[in-house]
Amino acid sequence: MRNALIRRGRRWLYVVHRWIGIATCLLFAMWFISGLVMMYVAFPRLTDSERLAALPAILWNKVQVAPDSAMAIAGMEHYPRDLRLSMMDDTPIYRVTSWKGAAVTISAIDGRVIDRITPDQALAVAGHHPQAVQPQLLETVTRDQWSVTARFDPLRPLYLIGLGDADGTELYVSSRSGEIALDTTRRERIWNWLGSIPHWIYPTVLRKDGPLWRDVVLWISGVCLVVAVTGFWIGILRLRLRLTRRYADGAVSPYRGWMAWHHIAGLIGGVFVFTWMFSGWLSLNPGGAFSSRGLTREIVAGYSGHDTPDIVAGFRSSPSISAVEARFVWIGGHRLMLLDDNSGRRNVADPATGVPVTLARDEIIAAARRAMPGAAVISSRQLDEPDAYWYTLHHVRELPVLRVGFDDPAHTWLHISPVTGDILDRSDDSRRSYRWLFNALHSLDFPLLLSFWPVRDVVVWLLSAIGAIVSISGIVVGWRRLRRPKVRRRRASANLARSPS
Repeated sequence: MRNALIRRGRRWLYVVHRWIGIATCLLFAMWFISGLVMMYVAFPRLTDSERLAALPAILWNKVQVAPDSAMAIAGMEHYPRDLRLSMMDDTPIYRVTSWKGAAVTISAIDGRVIDRITPDQALAVAGHHPQAVQPQLLETVTRDQWSVTARFDPLRPLYLIGLGDADGTELYVSSRSGEIALDTTRRERIWNWLGSIPHWIYPTVLRKDGPLWRDVVLWISGVCLVVAVTGFWIGILRLRLRLTRRYADGAVSPYRGWMAWHHIAGLIGGVFVFTWMFSGWLSLNPGGAFSSRGLTREIVAGYSGHDTPDIVAGFRSSPSISAVEARFVWIGGHRLMLLDDNSGRRNVADPATGVPVTLARDEIIAAARRAMPGAAVISSRQLDEPDAYWYTLHHVRELPVLRVGFDDPAHTWLHISPVTGDILDRSDDSRRSYRWLFNALHSLDFPLLLSFWPVRDVVVWLLSAIGAIVSISGIVVGWRRLRRPKVRRRRASANLARSPS
């Protein structure tokens, strides 16, 4: 009875792997090949450095509305999530964002709320981009392949403007606020059709519905996980390493041709195929297993030491430091203005006088203590070089950085700029687990490989090649199996035609 159950179990193991594998090997091959493309060309996004490079210098003499007045016009009763001053062409404007996500754009000249801009104004905004040669309005976009996600919803519709440069750069300028929402280049648009779009199963028609897209990808990757596990199990069952038990001619595999390639490559790379699939599935955060990565209003309010919309009633002088953007913040009860120039260099100044300010490390750590009122600071140290949790492979990371640890149940870390006092990142046990279960397993972000990035690339290419061999051989074997009934029918028909009547 037990042997019969084992035989039946093996039979279903083979059946499940064979028929689901036939349907999914194309997906496996696509994921391995597109993943290599993604190593070198990321999905288009507007980085902070690109955004700042496209802004003109603030004309302080035109600023007639104080930050406090801007917050009052925006209806902010508490400390906002974000308050910035920059230029929209030749007009200074405030951009105020609440903790619920509502964003208001206000003229710093007359306090007028700006909720619509013309195509000519959008072209003027685009004209300040460093790549601009001859900006031209291409179309007005509600949603397309590059602006498909929900984070662009508050900015739609978008003016699509070609800059006329050699790189084929195109800007998406919000018709509501006049801010540049996204930029793409010809290289990004072409290569992403071979990279991120197939890898993430990212066609616009599906991705525009975020929950549906997430469910589809979760189920597809979940089914592929079953294929990976059953295939590796079958590979072990069919392997004979002992000399006395080997197959004919001393072979360790019973298969020949493409099936042998599928068997041996699957055994060699099976663990990596499984970990890639498993980590990719985890990236969608099934069941909300991992905490969010953003800062909460409570943390920011505690860190600021102030929760009322009160920055400064007016400017008594313009800063001596040239800037394209000013962000108004409170840190530890002190009013501050963070000034960015075109190159991304950031300085700190007093918002009332414009005089440069230097933050002491003790002040920053004292403010951090108030960010987590129910927890004590148990560690604080400055990182001068990247480590396992703060590295620059996927993101631009500021260095040096202060890491302040707390004894709360989640063991929270705050990464804080020692120059500006800005909280750059929040991490906890959940996010650090995600770093190993996704970044390490999916992108091979292991500390040793990160220290020698050419070696990491070589390892990823070799493992991807093994995965591609497993997938392509599976496609060939599956195609032949699907064709087998047709071949049999043709032979039967031919034999019937040759037989005497």
